[in-house]
Amino acid sequence: MRASLIQIAVDEGESVESRRRRVAALVREQAGSDLVVLPELWTTGAFAFEEFGSEAEPLDGPTYEAMAKAASDAGVWLHAGSIPERDPDGPLYNTSLVFSPSGDLAAAYRKIHRFGFDKGEAVLMSAGEDLVTVRLPDTTLGLATCYDLRFPELFRGLVDAGAETLIVPAGWPERRRAHWTLLAQARAIENQAFVLACGTAGTHARVPQAGHSIVVDPWGRILAEAGADQEVLTVDFDPGNVATTRELFPALKDRVLGITTPRRRQSSRPS
Repeated sequence: MRASLIQIAVDEGESVESRRRRVAALVREQAGSDLVVLPELWTTGAFAFEEFGSEAEPLDGPTYEAMAKAASDAGVWLHAGSIPERDPDGPLYNTSLVFSPSGDLAAAYRKIHRFGFDKGEAVLMSAGEDLVTVRLPDTTLGLATCYDLRFPELFRGLVDAGAETLIVPAGWPERRRAHWTLLAQARAIENQAFVLACGTAGTHARVPQAGHSIVVDPWGRILAEAGADQEVLTVDFDPGNVATTRELFPALKDRVLGITTPRRRQSSRPS
């Protein structure tokens, strides 16, 4: 299976519409891949808090339309990163969208853990509630976003729901890049799953971004890692290694403690 992670640098002088066109073109260039992943909140920048409200859009808004067409044109599964979603009832959510190669929406995930403590996303966005998986022909994706990476119980829930490949779009700051790499490896090792973590490059709202998108195998080995400013990271991996790893080293079977606060789970399968 071939995956391409696109590290989008958010140029603050670029309009959102121009950025959508640029990103759609980049997705189309990955037509030889099976799966393409974009980072968190690339339409605005993850730290551009003051723009969340003005740039929020409905789930089926212009980003949805542009990414659905890009996925269809390229014939790829597209995790389109996340957008600031405006719910019809008013609340904002940090929402990820996944499209099938036909351009149909396969799943949407509203970020559960919001970053900022008592400011920023934590007060501007509402929290999602559902764990979301997406069944691809060769693997099952488990969806998480950025700050979620620090909460291992979420990933245990995704594994219980059948996840074998964990997708983490992010707007991770450079000053905590060591945590980014370490946590991606930890989530892969403890869940015996692939982790595809796609960050942003450049600087958002005066916050330097880590870049360094990373692909980690079920043993915690780094298969590929982008540089700070590298735009596209492409890697081939074998989803069958998840089952092999879990059979050779069946640590998950020895679990004693489960999730103490289970949430509803939502699963999507290809037509």
